[in-house]
Amino acid sequence: MIFNSIAIASDHRGYRMKSAFITYFEELGYEYTDFGTSNDETSVDYPDFANMVTDYVSSHKNAIGILVCFSGVGMSIVANRHKGIRAVLCYSEEIARLSRKHNNANILCFGAGFLDISLAKKCFTTFIETPFDPRHSIRLEKIDK
Repeated sequence: MIFNSIAIASDHRGYRMKSAFITYFEELGYEYTDFGTSNDETSVDYPDFANMVTDYVSSHKNAIGILVCFSGVGMSIVANRHKGIRAVLCYSEEIARLSRKHNNANILCFGAGFLDISLAKKCFTTFIETPFDPRHSIRLEKIDK
């Protein structure tokens, strides 16, 4: 695995997918930090959880993040407001691969209302197994201006 830690969070609409990921991480022996939320019954604001994960990923070398809400869009918008964060709304293994190879993405955002957990797990595996291709570095340097 290219990364040494995983930060994960969701809002109430993404809680079930987040919980499935946590079970998956535990089965595989991956270290993770769960930033919430703790249930799907209490409505919460997704920016609060996206900000916690982006702060973690920004301050921990070789960390990645996973953010889950109903569409994945809100989480990705919030995450990409942070310098050094390259969050991708992921809906296929090819997007996961390209986001790592070309964009050195460090946060995966999933829409729990539009993606089943089995495909999300495949996307995650592709993401962590795909190295960044340094020939794209010059493009990345232009992002955080």
